[in-house]
Amino acid sequence: MALLLAISAAMLLGRSWTACGMGVNNAANSVFLLWLFIPGLWTALLLAWVVVGALLGNRPPFHAFALAVMLLGVVWCAISIFWEGAATPPCPSGVPPWWPSFLPAPGF
Repeated sequence: MALLLAISAAMLLGRSWTACGMGVNNAANSVFLLWLFIPGLWTALLLAWVVVGALLGNRPPFHAFALAVMLLGVVWCAISIFWEGAATPPCPSGVPPWWPSFLPAPGF
């Protein structure tokens, strides 16, 4: 689950960078995402998984909800750290054109 979330977050971040012309180039961006972002986020998600499991013990309904909220929160924070909200010619509003309007753009 953690690896799937890490890869999905890296794909979302990479596609947003490509759509808005962010970063150095696609090769440099992909090296960062593959060798630093995915392993780092995977580690953070696994640690969050273990901490939630240790704190909540054997309460399945509450455990599943808390785990989902924690994992999605960690993914949102990781994407927000590297999300470039700057307005560029391809993305004048600071978000890619394919980003759904009902979701707030990641960022702090």
